Amino acid sequence: MYESDAGLLAPGRAGSPAEATTGDSAFLQAMLDAEAALTRAQSACGLAPAEAGRAVTETADAGRFDVRDLALRARSGGNPVIPLVMDLMAAVPEDARPYVHRGATSQDILDTAAMLVASRTLATVLDDLERAAGEVARHATTHRDTQMAGRTLTQHAVPTTFGLKAAGWRALILDARDRLTAVRDSLPAQLGGAAGTLAAFSAFSAPAASLTAQEETDGQEEVDLLALVGAYARELGLAEPVLPWHTLRTPIADLAGALAFTAGALGKMAADVLTLSRTEIGEVEEEEGGDSSALPHKANPVHATLIAAAARRAPGLAATLYGSLAAEDERPAGAWHAEWEPLRDLLRLVGGAARDGAALAAGLRVVPYAMRENLQLTDGLIVSERLAAVFADRIGRARAREVLAAAAERAHSETTDLADVLFDVLREEPELAGLDLAELTDPTRYIGSAGPLTDRALERR
Repeated sequence: MYESDAGLLAPGRAGSPAEATTGDSAFLQAMLDAEAALTRAQSACGLAPAEAGRAVTETADAGRFDVRDLALRARSGGNPVIPLVMDLMAAVPEDARPYVHRGATSQDILDTAAMLVASRTLATVLDDLERAAGEVARHATTHRDTQMAGRTLTQHAVPTTFGLKAAGWRALILDARDRLTAVRDSLPAQLGGAAGTLAAFSAFSAPAASLTAQEETDGQEEVDLLALVGAYARELGLAEPVLPWHTLRTPIADLAGALAFTAGALGKMAADVLTLSRTEIGEVEEEEGGDSSALPHKANPVHATLIAAAARRAPGLAATLYGSLAAEDERPAGAWHAEWEPLRDLLRLVGGAARDGAALAAGLRVVPYAMRENLQLTDGLIVSERLAAVFADRIGRARAREVLAAAAERAHSETTDLADVLFDVLREEPELAGLDLAELTDPTRYIGSAGPLTDRALERR
């Protein structure tokens, strides 16, 4: 008999807080919490005895139930709520049994449990994002004016600063934090009964034979049941839904989008670290590099690698969740069921990536001298944009571009400094006489507003 998934092939989430909050036991506990909250809410609304709410709550402990047995028995009905309700009813005192799961449908409980799991997981993710943002802000402040080569389409473009790069990482992390916070605050409870009408709650609380014609038409029944939905949401600490959302999957889609964005935001930082930590670049390195099974000298950028892997997987998982928006009828076959595993995987991926993002930012070593050396790799060509602007003011844009293109080609072919080539150019172009080529070709003198932009980004809290 093989053991259950222990994360052997998932080092990104192994041991993370998100792994604990999304495991089978955590989901089971969330389903039990949903069942207990429903009974308590009915008690609060006068639809069940207070003793029933207390009894179900006391029994709703995942440690009392066999997760594997529930999983196997779930096959007969297609979801784990059905066998769980049977076991929960058997476990509570006899007089509380009629109030277990009363009026609800399986999707009410599983959707609500998914929202509880998401809320609990996002709490840990948000903590890690805050830590990552703080560490990245430290780098941005420390290296506000540390010049480095800006790269576009893999090539040196113009100089920039590491402070500005780090400020950009922080901006994305804060964007992710804000999106996840908004989503977490809006995660709703689910309660609608078999077809989203709450009819069963009415039937249990007020049998049709006891209703007068006036009671059936005065709207009081609907008001009471809407109050039940609100009480249920409050018991759970979730938002109260305007409508049952069995086939209105906005909460899942919003959650998927925010999680995928977060993976990508962290993935941007990881992608930059992976590039800049290459041996031939060496501008940053992870403090605690990972081992190699074959090469003793290596210290691999393992945190960045795991984040990059998560960023690649997250969009596909989110796409599956978006695909489930097209759900038929009042409760769907397959669309709802297709969400469970990708949602959990997405929460785990992002939870692991946030943990690794905080560790990566905290342990990142910046190597300014390598940045200075790399700025000189193109022998001044990295400031050709600046030269083009200065030359254009004297000899026109077309001629300036022509002159600089020829000078750049010569500098490249002769492996000489652009400034040396331009000394000859100046003798042939009288309009360019008097220019300080040493200053104009100094990469450290052409970083634009990188410093003020960094300062402005760091003002965001």
